[in-house]
Amino acid sequence: MKKISEEILFEGNWLVLKQGTYLGNNGEKIKWETIERRHQPTGLVIIPRLIPSNRYVLIRQYRPPISNYIIGFPAGLFEGDDIREEALRELKEETGYTGKITGISPILKTCTGVMDQSSRIINVDIDETDPQNLNPEQSLEPSEEIEVIVKREDEIREFLGQEQEKGYAIGAGLWYLFGINKSVTNIIRGAIKDEEGYLY
Repeated sequence: MKKISEEILFEGNWLVLKQGTYLGNNGEKIKWETIERRHQPTGLVIIPRLIPSNRYVLIRQYRPPISNYIIGFPAGLFEGDDIREEALRELKEETGYTGKITGISPILKTCTGVMDQSSRIINVDIDETDPQNLNPEQSLEPSEEIEVIVKREDEIREFLGQEQEKGYAIGAGLWYLFGINKSVTNIIRGAIKDEEGYLY
């Protein structure tokens, strides 16, 4: 398939709605609507782990597009020069914790049916014995409603089921990591490591 033209249908403060015309393999013209973020930022999904208890830091956040709360990982958008600094800033703002980055994924694509969104997964270890992590305080923006949840890995799958029964939404990434078969989870984790540790 080949794009032959594109037009803007709507422009908002943060998003642009476009319609592209494509030429299919059989010569037929195909219309496809897409959403684009202004400035094309990279999404950051942060997977924070508390050390030494080996618990994970999750969040319950209200998201207007689904008119509901969703259980997921801390996340944000990156447009600057220092992805490490930005990831740790997002973590601090949303959860109050400070940590050390232990892994950064390659650029990943999400939501490809409707938009060209690039994302990176950031692994962070949090020293829970550090005084600044004993009583973490969030620094939320007025538009953010975020509750911090801390769970052991073996508790998360059951917890997600309970949250769904209460009517909350579950983030896909969280289920990919903790809801699927344990052996598959280990394969996924191993895929982002090289021989010296994590792939940067």
